[in-house]
Amino acid sequence: MPIPVRATRLTYRSLVLVASAALLAVGIPAGALGVPPPRESRPVYSYENAIRESVWVDTGLDEDGDDRTDRVAVDIVRPRETARAGRKIPVIMEASPYYSCCGRGNESQRKTYDENGDPVQFPLYYDNYFVPRGYAFVAVDLAGTNRSDGCVDVGGRSDIQSAKAVVDWLNGRAHGWTSRSGRERTRADWTTGATGMIGKSYDGTIANGVAATGVRGLETIVPIGAISSWYDYYFAKGAPLYDSGPDWLSGYVESPEARERCQAVQQRLVDGAPRSGDLTALWAERDYVPDADKVRASVFAVHGMQDLNVRAKHFGQWWDAPLTDVGGTPADNGVERKVWLSQTGHVDPFDFRRGTWVTTLHRWFDHYLLGHDNGIDREPMADIEHAPDQWSTDRVWPPRRTATTALRPGTGRAPGVGTLSLTPALPGTTETFTDDPRQDETDWAAAVDTTTAAKAGFVTRPLDRDLRLSGSGRVTVTATPSTSSAHLTAVLVDLGPATIRDYAAAGEGITTLPARTCWGASTAGDSSCFKETKAATADVGHTIFSRGWADLGNHASAAEGRPLTPGRPYTITLDLHASDHVVPAGHRLALIVAGTDRNLIDPPASTPRLTLDLAHTTADLPLVGGAAAFVRATDRSTASTDTPGVGGRSSDGVAGPRSIRPIPGGSTR
Repeated sequence: MPIPVRATRLTYRSLVLVASAALLAVGIPAGALGVPPPRESRPVYSYENAIRESVWVDTGLDEDGDDRTDRVAVDIVRPRETARAGRKIPVIMEASPYYSCCGRGNESQRKTYDENGDPVQFPLYYDNYFVPRGYAFVAVDLAGTNRSDGCVDVGGRSDIQSAKAVVDWLNGRAHGWTSRSGRERTRADWTTGATGMIGKSYDGTIANGVAATGVRGLETIVPIGAISSWYDYYFAKGAPLYDSGPDWLSGYVESPEARERCQAVQQRLVDGAPRSGDLTALWAERDYVPDADKVRASVFAVHGMQDLNVRAKHFGQWWDAPLTDVGGTPADNGVERKVWLSQTGHVDPFDFRRGTWVTTLHRWFDHYLLGHDNGIDREPMADIEHAPDQWSTDRVWPPRRTATTALRPGTGRAPGVGTLSLTPALPGTTETFTDDPRQDETDWAAAVDTTTAAKAGFVTRPLDRDLRLSGSGRVTVTATPSTSSAHLTAVLVDLGPATIRDYAAAGEGITTLPARTCWGASTAGDSSCFKETKAATADVGHTIFSRGWADLGNHASAAEGRPLTPGRPYTITLDLHASDHVVPAGHRLALIVAGTDRNLIDPPASTPRLTLDLAHTTADLPLVGGAAAFVRATDRSTASTDTPGVGGRSSDGVAGPRSIRPIPGGSTR
C-alpha cells in the first residue's frame, strides 16, 4: 500500500538490521552484543506451560456514559521461559468483536475461560503456532463486546481506540489493570512493544483503522478481506447495498449488557447513517483512506477478488492511497507492502492456501517483528490466483506496464448488443434499457448476445492474444432517466468457458473436509488442529470479474443524492472493484451497463427506462500493456502466438450473486 511515512522513522526491525550490519562491517560476528543474527524463529518454547492472563486496558473514553473510562479486555498467552529469563518478545494481536457472539474462522471458534476467568482457548492457530516460536499472542475484545466496557460504534472512535490503547499499553503509554473494575495496575514489561495486527473482515478493518492513526509500535498489519471505508461497505455512491445500517451490526456483536447501556450510541448510529446514502460526518469518521499518509506499519493485504461481502473496492482504494509512483511502488515513503489476491469470496488464506500461507506469514512476522533478514521484503510483491490453486507472482502490483485505457461502447448488429473498442461512438448514438430489479448480473451476462430489455451489452471481437486487466477501473456513464430515481450497475465479463472457484456457493470457493491437520502445539483446551479444505469449483460459460454501482442521483456529488429530472441527461462515474484477470485468447471482453443488480444493490423508488449516450460513455480500464496490448489482442492483423499474460492460460471465474447479510465476517469468519 503506497502510504507515506517519515523518512527518518526507525522501527524495532530496522534498528536490529542496522545494528547487525554495523557489527559485521567492523568484523564482529552477528549475534555479538545481543544483536540476533538473521534466522528463523523455532518452536522451542512450551505452549502447554505458557502464561495465560487477562488485562483490562483503559481506553480513555467513556462511551457508555457511566462516568468511568472504558476498559477493554485483553487476553494474553506468552512463553513462560522468556518471562523467567527477562527476555522481551514481540506481539501478534487480533482485535475483534466476534470472540463471544459469533466465533472466528471456518469453525466459528470462541474464546473460553476456566473457573477463575483465565483464558483457555484462543480462536484460530496464531497462538498455537507463534507462541512456541517466541511471540506473545494478544486477543482484544473490542469495546462493548464479551468482557469489555464501552459500546460498539462500528469502525468509529471507540472501535479504533479499543485496539490503539492496547498498542499504547504494550509500549508503556497507557494504563492496564488486573481486573475490569479494580485498582491494581499492571505493565507490559515483558514485550519489546513491536506489534503486528492481523485479522479477517471486521478484525482486519480495525487493523487498517489503527494503522491510520500512525500509532508508534505497530510495526506491521495483515488485513484480510478488510474494510477501508465503512460508507463503501453500506453504499456505492448513494446506492444502498443492504437493507440495514451499522446499528444492526452493532446490536449483533454487542454483549447483552452493552445493548442495555449503549442505546444512545445505537441511536447515534441510526441518526448518522440515513438510508438516503448521503455521506454524513458519521461516515467521514469511519473512512481510513484519507489518513493513509499517517501509516507507519508495513502492510500484507489479502483479499478475495470475488468477495461480495467486503468487496474488493475496499482493498483497491486502500492500495491506491496517495503517494504512489507510476509503477505502483511506494514513493519514498518507507512502507513495505505485499498482497495476495485470490479467486475466492470472503475466505481466509488459511482455508484456501494453508501451507504456503502459514510459511509466508511466519517469515513476514519474523522479519517485521523479530528483525530477521530472511529476504521476504525482497521477494515479488504480489501473488495472484488466476485459476483454482494456480498462482502467479508480480514484482510490483499492478504490473509496471499497466496503463489506464479508455474503451468505448458502440452500436452493433442489434439493439443492446453493441461493440467495445478504442473508437468513440458517433455523437447522438444511444442504447436504452429498463431497470428490472428481478434480474442480476448473471442474467445479463448469459444474454449478452441477445437483445433484452434490462441491459445494454458491449463486446469485443474474440481475442487473438491474452488480455490482462490488473487494478481498479471505472466506468463513466451519461444516461437520461425516465423517472426521478435510478440506480446503475456496470460489470466486466470474460465471455468464454472456464473452471473457477465457486464463490457464490455456501463456502465461497472452498469445501470443508472432515480430516484435520495441525499447525503448532495443542493443549486439552486449545487444539491446533483444523479441518482441511479444498477448492470448490464450477464450470462456467462466462466470468464476471469486476463490478460497480451508483445512484444516478449522486451525479453532482458523491456526498449527497438529489431527485432526477425525467428526460434530462446526467453523467456519473461508477468505481469498479479492484481485480486481476486474464481474458484468454479466443474469449471476448464485455462491458454491461444495467440497473438494479438483484441481491447486490437495492432497487430505486421507481422503475426507470434509461437512455445511454454512447458518445459520452467510457470504460477506463487498467490494461497490462495499455492501449497497445488491446490493439494486439483485437486487431487480427497483429495476431501472434506470443501472448502476454501471466505465464500460462488461466482465467478468473464467476457464478451468481447471492444475498449477504451485512456481517463483515461472513459465512466463513
